[in-house]
Amino acid sequence: MSDVAAVWWGHATSTVELDGRRVLTDPVFADRLMHLRRRTPTPAPEALEADLVVVSHLHPDHFHVPSLRRLRRGTTVLVPRNGGRLLRGAGLDVDEVTSGTVATSTGLRIEVTPAAHSDQRHHGSRLRGEPLGFVVRGRRSSVWYPGDTALADHIDDVRDIDLALVPVGGWGPTLGKGHMDPAAAAEAVRRVGARWAVPVHWGTFWPIGMRRWASTYHRLFRMPGRRFVEAVDAGADVSLAPHGARLRWEELGG
Repeated sequence: MSDVAAVWWGHATSTVELDGRRVLTDPVFADRLMHLRRRTPTPAPEALEADLVVVSHLHPDHFHVPSLRRLRRGTTVLVPRNGGRLLRGAGLDVDEVTSGTVATSTGLRIEVTPAAHSDQRHHGSRLRGEPLGFVVRGRRSSVWYPGDTALADHIDDVRDIDLALVPVGGWGPTLGKGHMDPAAAAEAVRRVGARWAVPVHWGTFWPIGMRRWASTYHRLFRMPGRRFVEAVDAGADVSLAPHGARLRWEELGG
């Protein structure tokens, strides 16, 4: 029997089931985010059910305070240093972490890794926090969520990965620095030696009023997942599933 499953809810939000625990990444449950509109189904209510939440960096499309405040009181949330102040009074068990931290929560081992990305909350903000990635290890299996990052040397330090939830795109007409495109994401999967991969951070949000840019919309919104599938070599199997579909793998870590 498999001991790991995953649901991609959209953008960078996924639930991973590992050793009977639910790990939620960068939760965004809203259909409207600043100038962006969700073009896919709203995450189901079960997306709020989590034993552990990891937040990779301070950008509002990853550190979405209204979504985090909807979580069950007492839920453990790992956030970058300086992020805790955004969740004061939320009733959550917030732990600020930095790269190199190794934590244990709900029986899982969490290794916090660096990420090559902007550390600002938003343009002009004084609030900064180190961008992070996470390796979560259970008894038999491991999951890597790198957060938003460029393809950089720190990825070579990640090892023994079963499942990679890897960002492959963005949410607008350009892909700014500090992100991986499908080819770079495929190279990252190769470097960490992941057996399985699910592309995330694509095909969810798009700027309001820009859908008329048909060629750009197709290339940067609709196609990154398929391009990632084509770029990954035979060393890993890629699952390209609809938003909200539960994926399950067998014999991980066996």
